[in-house]
Amino acid sequence: NINDDLVNNFTKKLGLVFIKDHESQDESSKDTFNPLDIFDYIYAVLHSPIYRETYKEFLKIDFPRVPYPKNTKVFVKLSKLGSQLRKLHLMEDSSLKLITQYPESGDNVVEKPLYKDGNVYINDEQYFANVPEIAWKFYIGGYQPAQKWLKDRKGQALQFEDIKHYQKIIATLQRTSEIMEEID
Repeated sequence: NINDDLVNNFTKKLGLVFIKDHESQDESSKDTFNPLDIFDYIYAVLHSPIYRETYKEFLKIDFPRVPYPKNTKVFVKLSKLGSQLRKLHLMEDSSLKLITQYPESGDNVVEKPLYKDGNVYINDEQYFANVPEIAWKFYIGGYQPAQKWLKDRKGQALQFEDIKHYQKIIATLQRTSEIMEEID
């Protein structure tokens, strides 16, 4: 259940009408918001590089403090960006375009992942081509998912579904970094 004080403050600050059931909200209605809109707004704020840098030390020891939006325009914009991030991170974004290739055939065994010249090598012959450096180095929490995913599969042969999944991870990380820039 969503906190009544939170809803009241958002309602007063934004001049919007709260609808409890996001299913009943008309997409074209610009004067309403729902719990998912609030979640998406918060998700966007927590992915803001400026917010993360500003509250870096505080976030290590306490729960995050989320500022109320300055106005309706900011709330709507950040809610939309947060929604995009949420769908990306749940891998529910059907518009996501794969940006890498896997050009070499072989046994697909992950030996020692190595990033070199825009390629992620899984062994001496096979690699994922056109991997942006930002995706390779991207941090979520305390680890780098593009690297960790492969390291967790060391000694294993990647199946077709694994290769496609890794390509989705790379595209998701790249798109996440782009959306994070838009948030700021």
